[in-house]
Amino acid sequence: MTLFTLCVAPMALMAQKITVAQPTIDCGQVQYCRPVTVQFEARNQSGRPITIAKVRSSCGCTVASYPSQAIANGKTFKVSAVYDARQLGHFQKELALYVDGGNKPVYLTLRGVVVEEVIDYTGDFPLELGDLRVDKTDVEYDDVNRGERPFFRINILNPTSKAVSPQVMHLPNYLEAQVSPSTIAAGRPGVVTLTLLSDKLRDFGLTQTTIYLGSNPGERVSADKAIEVSAVLLPSFKNITDATRQYAPKMSLSATYLDLGSFDGKKKKRGEIIITNNGRTDLEIRNIQMFTAGLEVSLSTRKIAPGASARLRVTAVASALHKVRTRPRILMITNDPDKAKVVIAVDVKR
Repeated sequence: MTLFTLCVAPMALMAQKITVAQPTIDCGQVQYCRPVTVQFEARNQSGRPITIAKVRSSCGCTVASYPSQAIANGKTFKVSAVYDARQLGHFQKELALYVDGGNKPVYLTLRGVVVEEVIDYTGDFPLELGDLRVDKTDVEYDDVNRGERPFFRINILNPTSKAVSPQVMHLPNYLEAQVSPSTIAAGRPGVVTLTLLSDKLRDFGLTQTTIYLGSNPGERVSADKAIEVSAVLLPSFKNITDATRQYAPKMSLSATYLDLGSFDGKKKKRGEIIITNNGRTDLEIRNIQMFTAGLEVSLSTRKIAPGASARLRVTAVASALHKVRTRPRILMITNDPDKAKVVIAVDVKR
């Protein structure tokens, strides 16, 4: 068994004695043949003074330095690592920190990508997110099939006069976030990569959540740091054959766009769409959801027989739509293999 295939349990035991503020540091883009240095900040919580015996690295391209003197209980200390960037491409290097009298290491990781030339995002950062500026605050994963892992990038800028270490807060279990680089210098850009783990979505149709981007660890959640995330998971028709498809339901709509005009002082505006089944078996409206607040819907029936129709009544509520940032839309998930997902845009002048 090698150094870096030890089980996780000993790491947890050592973590009770030494805590690391950021066990994994992302260096972002690193220029070829220009060594990069990172610092891990740790604290001795063992209840006694400790001395670092050694720090072993996963390869000779990473050299660590650390305090040689005893570290008092409750004190913080730093472990530095220098990576010699002599190979292009992504890298991930591990360090194992050993304390005198113990054989259970604490693991530290540095990662990034070595490039011939550092290329920064050159677009705009039109939106504020706390102390940071970003290019978007809404993320939408559309037409996702179970098992896929689509990702979005949010480009960020640190406009402050100090370095920041952005943190993504309130992540649900179906989202992963990676900030690169882990620490962004004053006036420099970075990127947040959000990956959707579609296997962990519970239901077909729309799943929405709000996450938050703080400038540094320990910041509180607040509305001015919010990022809205939505995902649409499609039902699977991979087992359908041409023979069975001819008997499938076929959905048609009187409109896929609903213009309700202007409120003109009214509290509500109403419209209607007719849904018809031109297929040979029952059409099922399995799910009907709204992307935003401010809409109310009612459907005369969720199961539409061949040749029959149903009425979808839509009501726009002025007081609720006033707070909505994006265009109101209605989502339907059906058992029509050609129209598993239907989106109806609603336009109303506020």
